[in-house]
Amino acid sequence: MSEQDAVGSSPPPSKHGVLIGIAALAIIALVVVGGVVPRLKAKAALKSRTNDLAVPSVNVMQPKRGSRQQEVVLPGNIQAFTDSPIYARTNGYLKKWYVDIGAHVKAGQLLAEIDTPEIDQQLQQARAQLNTAKANYALAEITANRYQQLKNTEAVAKQDVDNAVGAFNANAATVAAAEYQVKYLEQVESFKKIYAPFDGVITARNTDIGALITAGSSGGVGSQLFHMSATHTLRVYVNVPQQYSPASKPGLTADLTLPEFPGRRFQGRLVRTADAFDLASRTLLVEVDVDNPTGELLPGAYTEVHLKIPNEVSSYILPVAALIFRSQGLQVGVLDGAKARLVPVTLGRDFGGEVEVVSGLTGQEQVIVNPPDSLIDGEEVRVAQGPAPASPSQHAQPASQQNSQPAPQGGPR
Repeated sequence: MSEQDAVGSSPPPSKHGVLIGIAALAIIALVVVGGVVPRLKAKAALKSRTNDLAVPSVNVMQPKRGSRQQEVVLPGNIQAFTDSPIYARTNGYLKKWYVDIGAHVKAGQLLAEIDTPEIDQQLQQARAQLNTAKANYALAEITANRYQQLKNTEAVAKQDVDNAVGAFNANAATVAAAEYQVKYLEQVESFKKIYAPFDGVITARNTDIGALITAGSSGGVGSQLFHMSATHTLRVYVNVPQQYSPASKPGLTADLTLPEFPGRRFQGRLVRTADAFDLASRTLLVEVDVDNPTGELLPGAYTEVHLKIPNEVSSYILPVAALIFRSQGLQVGVLDGAKARLVPVTLGRDFGGEVEVVSGLTGQEQVIVNPPDSLIDGEEVRVAQGPAPASPSQHAQPASQQNSQPAPQGGPR
């Protein structure tokens, strides 16, 4: 039998084999579809996710308006309205003192007495010399009158008349000099009693009974008998930074706070300025006067002066996290439609977690908070949440505005 006959005579495939082949093809198709389709879906999801992440999500807020009256807090030193050391005007020994430290005295009140034996003796001598001069003057006057009467009778020489008149005039001058010497010594002796020059409090007593007293202040502090301060009104001297000097005018309200009086404020008023800047610190020295009727405030104390300066420039308050530090300067990101716009700003004061913006914003912007470091001008952004609701006290000055330091300017972020 030939090969053709053998092939032609082979039995036809069975129906069962065909079904097995179809099943195998179906399984292969299912395996292919099950592996490829999830990959395609994952690829599409990844592409969509990547596109979403390419647009940064940001939070926005509306800036709060700053107060129309800013409060600048500066350190100050409290001084007595009148402060004076008291020296002796005569030499001697302290006989007695009548007041000690902390004593409140009135003007003209006796503070101490000095024993001045040398001055007393000099005064007695001067009075005796005055009596001698007066006696010589009286004799010279009688002699001069007699010679004047005898001048026309030619009983005495004209020279004798002139001598008598000259002696009379000389004795008159001697009497006047002696009187002035007596008055001088009486004035010096009156200095043996030390009186208070004004109403105030004794803050120091540097002498005691029997101490040698030397007139004048050449000995410095050691030669002071007493030190007095008038504390009914106190002066506070404050160095105001140059940027606040235009608004620091007489009549400005200023409150004092002291650590020993927590929660209390003592009202004062700016009364005068130096009208010149200190070259070393570029600050303006101003004086604030505060009434102290009860004497609670003491001279020499440290205080914080709260100057209430009118804010002539519209300012806005932003969190520090909204600032962008770039080489172009300090900026903030604002929402412009669906894109971010970088706006240069100028800062005023630094309040810690917040800063004052004095230029660059109108107050209507939606400012981006915590902007990404890669944010560029014109970049598309997505708002993660709506604008933050305005605070009920957004027009009030935050408590953090107690700090008066200017905000740091831009640097590398």
